Amino acid sequence: MKLPLPLLLLLGAWAIPGNLGSSASLSATAPQLDEEEKYSAHMPVHMRCDACRAVAYQMWQHLAKAEAKLHIPDSRGRLELTESVYMDVLDQSCSQSWQDYGVREVNQVKRLMGPGLGKEPQPRIRVVITGGPWPSRLSKTCLHYLGEFGEDLIYETHQQGQEALEALLCEGPQGVCSKEAPASREEL
Repeated sequence: MKLPLPLLLLLGAWAIPGNLGSSASLSATAPQLDEEEKYSAHMPVHMRCDACRAVAYQMWQHLAKAEAKLHIPDSRGRLELTESVYMDVLDQSCSQSWQDYGVREVNQVKRLMGPGLGKEPQPRIRVVITGGPWPSRLSKTCLHYLGEFGEDLIYETHQQGQEALEALLCEGPQGVCSKEAPASREEL
């Protein structure tokens, strides 16, 4: 059974500086997904670093928004969430819709795209495949990290900054973004 994947076409500027009188042709094609990318319940290995970074970003964003709603600082002058609140916030970050994420091809390599990702220069025109298996895979990845590190450590690290949270989840000797990461890791 093939699942239709919605396409989102993002168009850049149509005018080309210096050639305002001439017409330019822009074209893009959808990424060609292999069987694993289309049908696996797990995040493909080559996309796990992007997935980890997306999860770290979303966890940090959700926690920061919850902290911003606090009005009374703790004894150290910080706005700190209670354990029950940050546990709920982290659960919500994993159970969100993840609809803003999708896959695109960059230099013949398929990459996840969405909030917190994509620091490379953006092409003028690109095709992004959203929906399909990506939201479920990102949710499972998020839940995996909650189980692996625990809410307490994740919140404690969040308080050190966004980079620290990403480093905890994604870097280090066993991290999916580490150059020393073993080739065969447990499925996320």
